[in-house]
Amino acid sequence: MEIRHLKTFLTIVEIGSYTGTASNLGYTQSTITSHIQALEHEIGGELFTYANRNLQLTHIGRDLIPLAEDLLSTHEQIKNMRSTHEVKGVLKVAAPESLTISRLGPIIRDYSLQYPNVKIILTNGPCGQNHTDLISGRVDVALMVYPEIKPEKCIHYSLIEEKIVLVSNPDGPDHFDEYKKFSNNHFFITNEEGCSYRTMFERYLLKHEMDNFQTMELWSIEAIKQIVMSGLGFSVLPYITVKEEVESGKLKILSHSENLDPIYSYMLIKKKKWLSPAVEAFVEVVLNSISDKRSVLVE
Repeated sequence: MEIRHLKTFLTIVEIGSYTGTASNLGYTQSTITSHIQALEHEIGGELFTYANRNLQLTHIGRDLIPLAEDLLSTHEQIKNMRSTHEVKGVLKVAAPESLTISRLGPIIRDYSLQYPNVKIILTNGPCGQNHTDLISGRVDVALMVYPEIKPEKCIHYSLIEEKIVLVSNPDGPDHFDEYKKFSNNHFFITNEEGCSYRTMFERYLLKHEMDNFQTMELWSIEAIKQIVMSGLGFSVLPYITVKEEVESGKLKILSHSENLDPIYSYMLIKKKKWLSPAVEAFVEVVLNSISDKRSVLVE
């Protein structure tokens, strides 16, 4: 039994297909098949089966998951025995754009100054994709902006409540009710599907039968802010991402009577027996940074 065979098995479990696993691990599909066949030969039973063309775990496959995770975690720990307390290597972090532009800069700066031997690879994506990348092992840490969550297979840290605001051009109406009266004439300017606060707001509109707004989907928060400044419509964004423009008078916060769900920022790491020193150090830096911000808010 080889470690790479177990890694292939767990990757298939997370991704759900041989093809996706081959792409993720850089193997041919025939190699992926041979890895699973070798495992099945040693174990003496099938790990996967197909039902209506969908790949599914067998009973043996489900039983193997925790054992394989433990073995891979132990293997990783053994590889790093000489440098158990040395913070080095590569740290892969996934975050939504909102946190990247508003909170991550000082955190990564502090981390890099404290741990110069760690190479940080930062990727941006919707929160759902970041979570998927964490579970599949593509990243080590996922930062998210989301309503209250209790994700499986993850250790999650609730960092801070992110104030969500409705913003518009300073010359527009002061209250969101004015936009609701003429909903067909205004754009809801927002980012890509999968964004948590966009999803939260759209569900609220649908629930209260206010889904007549035209939607303009843009590629970045900066683009959204520029279009809102032009007077074309309104947007819903974390306050931290528009704080500078609101304070300088380029954007205006709309008053409203809507009862929107609270949104929080989270840090997630995959639940396993051993974490690399680089991950543990990053968790500590993030929590210290958020603790400092909370202290400022209290004062």
